[in-house]
Amino acid sequence: MEGNATFAAGAKMTTFDDRENAFENKFVHDEELRFKAEARRNKLLGLWAAGLLGKSGADADAYAKEVVAADFEEAGDEDVYRKIAGDLGGAADEVTIRAKMSDLMTEAKRQIMNEA
Repeated sequence: MEGNATFAAGAKMTTFDDRENAFENKFVHDEELRFKAEARRNKLLGLWAAGLLGKSGADADAYAKEVVAADFEEAGDEDVYRKIAGDLGGAADEVTIRAKMSDLMTEAKRQIMNEA
């Protein structure tokens, strides 16, 4: 009887460990998707802003990379917003930029989910 209780406790621990591992794996996966979506959004945002700045081709791509790199200055979106707002000056107001950031995040998530 005692052996069965040990086996049952061991089985529960394995199930608990499996659940814990599954949650950890899901967290890592979700964070990876979030990071990819933010980077994609920032690239799309950079390309949009590049167009407003009259940049195209390689210049637009280089500018988009600058926007992606700006996101590593601090946590959150404010560093990206400041980069875009500062570069655009009066070409786009805060409401327009933030709305574009939101729209492009939706688009970036859609693109990444379609690639998976």
